[in-house]
Amino acid sequence: MKTWKKPVLIIGAIVVLTIIVVVSVKSNKDTVTVQTAYAAKGNITSLVTASGEIRAQNYTNVLGQGIGKITDIDVTEGDVVKKGAVLLRVEKIQPAADVKAQQATIDSMQAGVQSAQAADVAAQADVRQAEANLEKAENDWKRGQGLYQAGLIAKSDYDTYKSAYGAAVATLAGDQARAKEAHDQLTVAQYNAAQASATEVHLRDVLDKTVYDAPIAGVVTYIPVKVGEYVVPGIQNAEGSYLMTIADMSDVNAEVMVDEADVPNVKVDQQATVTIDAYPGQVFQGHVVDVGEEAILRTSGLATTQQTSANSQEARDFKVHVRLDEPPKGIRLGLSCTARIDTGHRDNVVTVPIQALAMRTKEELQADQDRQKGGSGVTLAAAKPAVNPDGTTSDDIQGVFVVRDNKAIFVPVQTGISGVTDIEVTNGLHPGDVVVTGSYEALRSLHSGTTVKIDNSVPAITN
Repeated sequence: MKTWKKPVLIIGAIVVLTIIVVVSVKSNKDTVTVQTAYAAKGNITSLVTASGEIRAQNYTNVLGQGIGKITDIDVTEGDVVKKGAVLLRVEKIQPAADVKAQQATIDSMQAGVQSAQAADVAAQADVRQAEANLEKAENDWKRGQGLYQAGLIAKSDYDTYKSAYGAAVATLAGDQARAKEAHDQLTVAQYNAAQASATEVHLRDVLDKTVYDAPIAGVVTYIPVKVGEYVVPGIQNAEGSYLMTIADMSDVNAEVMVDEADVPNVKVDQQATVTIDAYPGQVFQGHVVDVGEEAILRTSGLATTQQTSANSQEARDFKVHVRLDEPPKGIRLGLSCTARIDTGHRDNVVTVPIQALAMRTKEELQADQDRQKGGSGVTLAAAKPAVNPDGTTSDDIQGVFVVRDNKAIFVPVQTGISGVTDIEVTNGLHPGDVVVTGSYEALRSLHSGTTVKIDNSVPAITN
């Protein structure tokens, strides 16, 4: 080989290699590496997950009803009690003395009523006697008038009859006044006796409240007080002393707080599974028994009507009760739990991973079409406008990127229910379509029509 040929060949090889490298670099620069998955038919279940704690359906907090020192606590935590069983006793010396003194007052009042009744009866008898005497005196005077006019009796006898009649009239008037007074005194005595009896009812109620009975049958779950502590009653909006809790553990609920965005999907009688932190590895079946009607502010725990100054953007939850079908033995109130409520199920539907969904505006998609210059287009009319919380629509279009001929094409889709990892696609895809699922950075900035390279290898774990 001639000596001048060797350098020429070397230079030519370098030029060819440079061209190959430049073309390769340019090609790789316009290619985006993505991860993909297949749109596939399958079954999907929509779940709403919420956390909370175990509560009894029926429970009561026993609160203080009077003032006094606790002398006896007749139960301990864990005791099963019947309705009406004695739970706790408060010192009753003063209330008992008040009742005894009032009973003596009532006895005295009753004696006064009986005396007034006797005086009333006697006064009525005097009135009747005076009426009879008046009738006799009136008859005598009438006869005396006739006899005197006939000249049969003297003027003195006539005057005697007349005086007797006047005295009888006066006597009757006096007896009637005394009878009214006696009757009024009887009425006052009866009113005083009734008032004393009403006061006794109040005092006996105070005495009765020194003994606290179980308002429901159940289990004594908590007793925060001890013998010797003082009990005070509730006043205005302040509750009385908290003495203990009794819960009917026959119906046990998972009381969970569901986000306001999920609560419209939660309905009574929907099936649910409940996990309890204290019972690891166990899953308990249940069903929704009620859904709260008013939002609860997440920061304060108050209902929205209780805190009128709440920030309109503050997160809100709704209280939902999930009844455990078979609660474990020995379950305790207040245990942390998580409920997964089945809010919907579809069989044999097209699904894709949730992360495959992307949002693009009409302007962005139109710009992608212009760049493609006649390439695969996007049917914008197939999109369903997104609805904002205030009821207005936006220009955002929901869709997925489908890989066709090594290019990612944006396809508008309509979706149904969401599962844990997948979402139902009701329109826009067919089983077997390859959709882009990642990476997040690539999917966020991906343009329709971009050349893509599929790499579904598991990323290496770096320490």
